[in-house]
Amino acid sequence: MTDKEIYNLKFPIGEFTKPAEITKEIIATWIEDVAKFPERIEPLVNNLTIKELNYRYRPNGWTLKQVVHHCADSHMNSLIRFKLALTEELPTIRPYFEDRWAELPDSLDDDLTDSLQLLKGLHAKLATVMTNLTAADLKKQYVHPEHGKKFCLEEVVGTYAWHSNHHLQHLKNALAYQY
Repeated sequence: MTDKEIYNLKFPIGEFTKPAEITKEIIATWIEDVAKFPERIEPLVNNLTIKELNYRYRPNGWTLKQVVHHCADSHMNSLIRFKLALTEELPTIRPYFEDRWAELPDSLDDDLTDSLQLLKGLHAKLATVMTNLTAADLKKQYVHPEHGKKFCLEEVVGTYAWHSNHHLQHLKNALAYQY
């Protein structure tokens, strides 16, 4: 497998690129993507067999179930990061080892029920928080020590919309490759 093929499997929709200008329309589209993620992911994974849930479609990649469990973990952290940025002055968020979290028992569970329920609640809360961000709120920032830089909430809305779509496409591609 070539480096380009591996890159395309890892980033099926490309990497997130911050637009030069983030408009209200762009933010509204991103919020809609975040809000609709649980209803887009659930039909893809609801009736998968244990064999399908344990399918790994790219070298060193996660299984389908790990992708779903990861989304719940990641987006749980997202909600906390938003709330920290909204309630503290330039907080430093806490990164986590997503690769290690993906190996914990809850991420290896063949039953996706809890993660799908969590995603529904998290995304409802995220959409509520995001929809009610003022222009001043959108400029609030947090520091991500892993990247050594500040992130504005307006960009973070886009990052999590991208993250949702990125993993949704992982699942779609994996299911297409599997058959």
